[in-house]
Amino acid sequence: MPEVEIRGTLRSDRRNIWAVILAGGDGVRLRPLTRLIAGDERPTQFCTIFGGQTLLDQTRQRVSLAVPPDQTMFVVTQTHEPFYASLLADVPANCVVVQPKNQGTAPAILYSLLRLAATSPEASVAFFPSDHYFSDDKKFMTHVEAAFDAADSCPELVTLVGIAPEGPEVEYGWIEPAETILQRDPITLCRVGCFWEKPCLAQAQTLMQRGCLWNSFVMVGHVTTFLEMIRRAAPQVYYRFKSVRSKLNTAEEELAVRSLYCQLPSTNFSQQVLAVRPVDLAVLAVSEVGWSDWGEPQRVLTTLARLNIETAA
Repeated sequence: MPEVEIRGTLRSDRRNIWAVILAGGDGVRLRPLTRLIAGDERPTQFCTIFGGQTLLDQTRQRVSLAVPPDQTMFVVTQTHEPFYASLLADVPANCVVVQPKNQGTAPAILYSLLRLAATSPEASVAFFPSDHYFSDDKKFMTHVEAAFDAADSCPELVTLVGIAPEGPEVEYGWIEPAETILQRDPITLCRVGCFWEKPCLAQAQTLMQRGCLWNSFVMVGHVTTFLEMIRRAAPQVYYRFKSVRSKLNTAEEELAVRSLYCQLPSTNFSQQVLAVRPVDLAVLAVSEVGWSDWGEPQRVLTTLARLNIETAA
């Protein structure tokens, strides 16, 4: 593959890029901590853990460093409306993708992609979880800009943002880089060899020694590239959405999607799409951005202790 031109700087001249913030998860593992902080059953992304902002607010602010707010979509779940309604009150309805229920990350991603394909089929899109922490938002989003550039130069690939590990974490997914597509300090873009989901400690230590990366689940690619990857990896989910495509952005969408979700299997995008199609993927290595996936209480408490911050409880 020819070398990829990657600039790695924030750009304001992009017009056909979108972001999708995934905010439809139930946050079950963090529920004891968020219940203590908020006093109710709200999922992690709608909780103010520190800094006076919810994690969703912080994600929006981070994403806006590279993607215009009016080109940012949000995937939420209907049962969480009491928690997201006020947070997304300023967002146009066409930029809020409401799932009838949470059926895993694959349906959430596919639904938002089909919405985008109906209006901006030539766009590139970046997906962001809404329950992550970064100590350096600007540096991280500079790498996301580099991933957008990679998508322009390699439109047949989806680029994952891989985090240089700080330790042999056994609760994260790991990405094993294969051959290098581009190496230019500080950017390294490689093909993906394979995935390792929640390895045992000994295996995680070996993966770390081999230069593997944590999977941040931030990923960038063309809308059509994502859709084709899902079609090949998870046709049972992809083709079930066929029945609603003609109804997207119409008055019939809500009822059609509600009926569809009653039939959908719960599908994990990492395990049932990414791990199945490494041939469609590249990985961009990122370091020194202070990343943590706050899907588990101890990670939150460890980060807060490192920052010498008390929770809002």
